[in-house]
Amino acid sequence: MNKLPRVSSSEVKQKALELGFHKVGIATLDSSETIAVHRLQAWLALGYQADMEWMANPKRQDIKLVMPEVRSLICVALNYYTPHQRPEGEEYAKISRYAWGRDYHKIMHKKLKALNSWLASLSSEVIARYYTDTGPVQDKAWAQRAGIGWIAKNGNLISREYGSWIFLGEVLTNLELAPDSPHNPHCGTCTRCLEACPTEAIVSSGVVDANRCIAYHTIENRNEELPKSIQSNLQGWVAGCDICQDVCPWNQRFATATNVSEFEPYAGNLAPKLVELAAISDENWNQQFPASALRRIKPEMLRRNARANIEASQAKA
Repeated sequence: MNKLPRVSSSEVKQKALELGFHKVGIATLDSSETIAVHRLQAWLALGYQADMEWMANPKRQDIKLVMPEVRSLICVALNYYTPHQRPEGEEYAKISRYAWGRDYHKIMHKKLKALNSWLASLSSEVIARYYTDTGPVQDKAWAQRAGIGWIAKNGNLISREYGSWIFLGEVLTNLELAPDSPHNPHCGTCTRCLEACPTEAIVSSGVVDANRCIAYHTIENRNEELPKSIQSNLQGWVAGCDICQDVCPWNQRFATATNVSEFEPYAGNLAPKLVELAAISDENWNQQFPASALRRIKPEMLRRNARANIEASQAKA
């Protein structure tokens, strides 16, 4: 009978760093998983997931339903920060920083697939499966347990080195690896993110109500019109929202330009005009956002978001 190969956590981490990930940590299954599950269940019970039905997938509450053989999770982070700044002026549309360049799923998947393949090459007995964002895995909870960073008051994961400008992913494996220590929170008494959110979507520390969240409504809400309470507080946002990240001291002090060139902004993503996006054709949408995470926001949604901003501005005038 074949046995699993002996591979150390340090070897796995070194390989992940060689593949271009900026941070890597190891988490294993233990009783602390129950805490994250209870928090998710409480969040769902309050209806804070809005129309994101996939958040209630039972697999999110039991990692063994995702992969029965799992013993360890190799958690990784990739810094996406670029130092460009949006121009001032109400005529400009705002796009969340994560979506300025190439679709992060494509970049993360390529690196994760390489790490996954390396693990599988060690032995035919090794089982490995990777995810980033789209799978039924609590990325942030596992990343905190793996020592990548901590879940902040705005619900994002913050790392000491890069702030919250990071994409998260993980490889599930049946290898038994030595775990890292979970990361302690370092938000302290700071409440800047709670105070800055114009819709008060951050209802308590680490708890975000998607029903009030600008990012949710501009990306996930498929209705023809946005709620009036959201429309009046958009402040130019048409794709996501970075308000709570922009005011975070960790991001202001420790943001570091990424070395991943694909995250550099596409032309037109830094300073698009609201009037132009409000009338963008399906064809021009297709040309302007190639291989972009913004393709999740369909052209009719982008037009809706831009129009909502224009109407809100006119109402205030």
